[in-house]
Amino acid sequence: MRKKDNPLIDDLTDNQRHVLNLLISENTALSAYTILDRLRTKGFRAPLQVYRALEKLIELSLVHRLESLNAFIACSHPQYEEHNLVAFIICRKCRNIIEFEDGIIADNVKERMQIIHFQAQDTTLEIKGICAKCQN
Repeated sequence: MRKKDNPLIDDLTDNQRHVLNLLISENTALSAYTILDRLRTKGFRAPLQVYRALEKLIELSLVHRLESLNAFIACSHPQYEEHNLVAFIICRKCRNIIEFEDGIIADNVKERMQIIHFQAQDTTLEIKGICAKCQN
C-alpha cells in the first residue's frame, strides 16, 4: 500500500494521517467539507484542521488539489518525491479520476516555459470527458 512507499508518512501528524488515510480509502476526490464531515469522529471540528492537514500533504506531494472540482485526491504515485507534471483524466459522468505521468508532455511544457522565460510554480493538467465505461 501507499504508506510503505513513502517514508514521509512516519512524520505526519495525527490529523494529516487521518486525512491521507481517508483520501486513500475513498479513492476519489473529496471536498474539504466532505473530509471534515467524515472525520468528525476522529476529533475534527473546524475546516481549518482539514485545510492545514491538506496544505502539508500537498507540500509533501501525497495529495493533489483538483482545481476544477475544488476537491482533493491522494496521489497515485507517492513514491516519487517530485512531480514534474501532475495530470488527471476526470470522467464527467461517473467522476472516476485517473492520475497519470507522461514524460513527453512534461518535457514539452518545460521546454515551452523556457522559451517564454516563464517560471512555473505548479503544473496540473486536468482532462475532462467521458470514460470508456460511461460511453457504453
